[in-house]
Amino acid sequence: MATGASKAEILYGHLRADILAGRLHPGARLRYGEMCERYGASMGGLREVLLRLAEQGLVRGEPQQGFWVAELSPRDLRELTAARVELETLTLRHALVDGDVEWESRLLAAHHRLSRAPQLDPDGSGRLADGWVAAHAGYHTALLDGCANGRLKAIAASLRDSAELYRRWSVPLGDERERDIAAEHAALLEAALSRRVDLAVSCLAAHVQHTTDVLLASPAAVDDPTEASYREDTSA
Repeated sequence: MATGASKAEILYGHLRADILAGRLHPGARLRYGEMCERYGASMGGLREVLLRLAEQGLVRGEPQQGFWVAELSPRDLRELTAARVELETLTLRHALVDGDVEWESRLLAAHHRLSRAPQLDPDGSGRLADGWVAAHAGYHTALLDGCANGRLKAIAASLRDSAELYRRWSVPLGDERERDIAAEHAALLEAALSRRVDLAVSCLAAHVQHTTDVLLASPAAVDDPTEASYREDTSA
């Protein structure tokens, strides 16, 4: 029988995957009764997982009101991207100084897994495949893992978690036909392994910014960043 901890992890994994895959749309209300029935979860277990997802920016909650899947806000996306560029490039600079040959090996292995993973879900939805997303997260984690400063890595990882919902919607909402994301990853890898710090930082900043630019240029985005934005009815 699964332990309480493993049940919580399974519930967390299922709910997170459903949000990121678009089965639960941005702005959708997460009603306790429906969610408990859908996932076979207890109220307490579900609340624990929702609070965890809220910390990652995938869910938002209001006292006495409940929880919703996070909406995709242009203003939040711009702020999040600016913060990621600042923190991730700083962490990368440290990684290129601190990283040893074991770090290089882990980075090469992570890139190999990413390069072999199909990017789009085979269901024809145009959404990113779960396996590719996991490999992509693994690659970016490995890239910064050479940094010896654990707090920098933790903050960078937290910001990447908050960006995950935007990243998963960047393909169905935006136009990525002119983008060669595999080439971006390869260029970043080459610059990192050759310890060309300024080039690697430039590659990473451009890589992060590109997804934001794609989303902001999509028809689902709104011009006024103070208005609610990518909602369930515009992303179906």
